[in-house]
Amino acid sequence: MNTTDPQIVLGTMDFGTRVDPDRAFAILDSFVAGGGVWLDTANCYSFWTDPSGVGGASERLIGAWLRARPGARDAVRIATKVRQNPLVPHSWPKSAEGLSARAVHAGVEGSLGRLGVEHIDLLWAHAEDRAVPLEETVGAFGELVAKGVALRVGAANHAAWRVERARSLAREQRVEPWTALQLRHSLLQPRPLTPVAEVGHRMLAAEDLDLARSEGLAVWSYSSLMWGSYVRADKPLPHTYDHPGTIQVLAVLDDVADELSATRNQVVLAWLMRQGIDPIVGASRVEQIEEALAARRVRLSDEHLARFGEAR
Repeated sequence: MNTTDPQIVLGTMDFGTRVDPDRAFAILDSFVAGGGVWLDTANCYSFWTDPSGVGGASERLIGAWLRARPGARDAVRIATKVRQNPLVPHSWPKSAEGLSARAVHAGVEGSLGRLGVEHIDLLWAHAEDRAVPLEETVGAFGELVAKGVALRVGAANHAAWRVERARSLAREQRVEPWTALQLRHSLLQPRPLTPVAEVGHRMLAAEDLDLARSEGLAVWSYSSLMWGSYVRADKPLPHTYDHPGTIQVLAVLDDVADELSATRNQVVLAWLMRQGIDPIVGASRVEQIEEALAARRVRLSDEHLARFGEAR
């Protein structure tokens, strides 16, 4: 896996829609002040909430914040995604842009304009597009890196075999390969073999970690804190998490949190980072991102990890 120290990534999916500009600016300011670096967005965020029926709100808000904060671009790195933005308002997935070379180039051009930047630090393929030859997608991403428009590229919600195939194709084409994976992962696990309700989510599996560790790939996790379900009674866990393993894990989580004088959320984030995973944390209030950044100081022992392993 990636050899750099894991970091908390700020998820900005709701910025400009559910999170208004003033609160979003305050969260971004707090994140940078606390030493945070990576912002994660996508060109489709958040078309399902925006009255326009298309994405772009999150990127526009980040762009406005960058313009209002001279020097901020040097302090942050921006990751965005192409694949899912509807080309026709309120028509998804039917009109999702896909991963053709034309779609990838057009999507990134739109992102650069909304963000007001000259390059993307990490460009993700947001999900697979089996309707397009993988060679074409790999070539398009490679062209963007060659032009300096994207500094790195990665695959979100892709099967491990597709990532490895894409990396092989990149070697054949002599272009930059995908070097990062983004998948859904948290301490709690859904009941085995039951689908999650969220369309498009792909759970991190053991083979993904095997691939990352053998190839030196970065791994980012989303839905890391289960939308607040670890700490909020008004945010119950989805029914797919209603199984004995959940009860066992939460009992260990409470014990470890008490031992370390940490919150449940902080222990979950520390558990992810201990495995070399960069957790994405969405925040709607400044206190939430401050709590998340403080997880960097939570130290889990091998014994703590073993207890979680047994419970899971």
